[in-house]
Amino acid sequence: MSNEKIVEAVGRALTPDENQLAKIRGQHKLTARERIDLLLDEGSFVEDALLANAMAQRLPADGVVTGRGAVDGTPVVVVANDPMVKAGSWGARTVEKMIRATETALNENVPIIWLVDSAGARITDQVQLFPGRRGAGRIFYNQIRLSGRVPQICCLFGPSAAGGAYIPSFCDVVFMVDGNASMYLGSPRMAEMVVGEITTLEDMGGARMHTSVSGCADNLAADDEDALDQARAYLSYFPRSWEQQPPRYEAEPPTDVLTAGDIPEDESVPFDMHDVIDKLADVESFFEVKPAFAKEVIVGLARLDGQPVGIVANNSAHLGGVLFVDSADKAARFIWCCDAFNIPLVFLADVPGFMIGTVVEKAGIIRHGAKMITAVAEATVPKVSVILRKAYGAGLYAMSGPAFGTDATIALSTAKIAVMGPEAAVNAVFANKIAAIDDVDERERFVAEQREIFETDVDILRLASELVIDAIVQPEQLRGEIVRRLDHAQHKEREF
Repeated sequence: MSNEKIVEAVGRALTPDENQLAKIRGQHKLTARERIDLLLDEGSFVEDALLANAMAQRLPADGVVTGRGAVDGTPVVVVANDPMVKAGSWGARTVEKMIRATETALNENVPIIWLVDSAGARITDQVQLFPGRRGAGRIFYNQIRLSGRVPQICCLFGPSAAGGAYIPSFCDVVFMVDGNASMYLGSPRMAEMVVGEITTLEDMGGARMHTSVSGCADNLAADDEDALDQARAYLSYFPRSWEQQPPRYEAEPPTDVLTAGDIPEDESVPFDMHDVIDKLADVESFFEVKPAFAKEVIVGLARLDGQPVGIVANNSAHLGGVLFVDSADKAARFIWCCDAFNIPLVFLADVPGFMIGTVVEKAGIIRHGAKMITAVAEATVPKVSVILRKAYGAGLYAMSGPAFGTDATIALSTAKIAVMGPEAAVNAVFANKIAAIDDVDERERFVAEQREIFETDVDILRLASELVIDAIVQPEQLRGEIVRRLDHAQHKEREF
């Protein structure tokens, strides 16, 4: 073939169709190549298989752009669906390119970033792309092999339909663009045909639903640029693979210091846990994950004295900070991810325990609670647990209490640790006696006396005396104490 024809083929592959370009501009979208340019360090992208399916008409690169590049110097593999080519759908060569990209990530031990905008498989190519050894299933197989070995990040800009919806689900984090991104196994039209349900794409698979209800996605993005910015920021906390340590940065102490006034002693009064985190972490370093989902627990990445850490914190401002099915699942997945990539964990406990009742029992609260506790136990990275105000029942275990290979358990002077809260404990032990006291004043006096006895029994000084607590600190000292504890634990043996 002449060089002229090759140059022509390259030109076709790199030149967007004007009508398709106008269409995605009307949707406020960027092209696949524009997304890659914004994601990667300037000049770092090396494309693979640009001429895939070059003999076909109107299928430039067969609808997917793949290659290598760098994000802030970290080498990465990128897979970007091209929404201007048959709506980003998959053909046989599309699938082969995606398989090869995952193999590159495996062989070179580098993160892989998925820029997803795809209508799914081309039915006309199903025999070639679906069932075989090099079919679409191989993509998922390789993603699962990559899990815990290298970071896998997904930015979802448009649809991720049917089987393609599993690509985001196998990633460590998913950023969905509000108003454009969707993820679903069957379209609204199919749902109406098969199960008789009338719904909308946004209600069934939109970004707001998945980031706040299903939990299948992690963070909402305002637009394409925001999703890419979040992806770059997220990756900055991670090593390139499980074999390396996270990158350290120059320490930037918070401008405000945590004080006793930030955490009310009365455990019935909610407080702003995000404010507490900001006063412990380096300036503007907290990157929250799943902020709109299961808000009773807060998880996210931060830096302490320049060291990346994972933070798991109870949020009394939402449902009292009680752990539910979704919050246990949210925390477990985050803990597993941090442990896989050598990111130390800091637990900030203010937890009444796990929710009780028929609804949560039917939803599997015991099973999901066990999942969170298992994740805590299995984590071998440095772990510091801070009892800010209370840790009751199995909530103590879920927040990495002393028995769970925790490197240090620290408490503020007003903290409480017990099987249950004082009100519940007194009622559990003395319910019949309380009911038998007719005089209201006498009943209240008896309850107050028993509560005082209970609180004396679990006084934090006594717990320190019994070696339950490693240190009691004042709020102003807490950041420094956590930093020192993590520094001492960084070279520990990691076995489970």
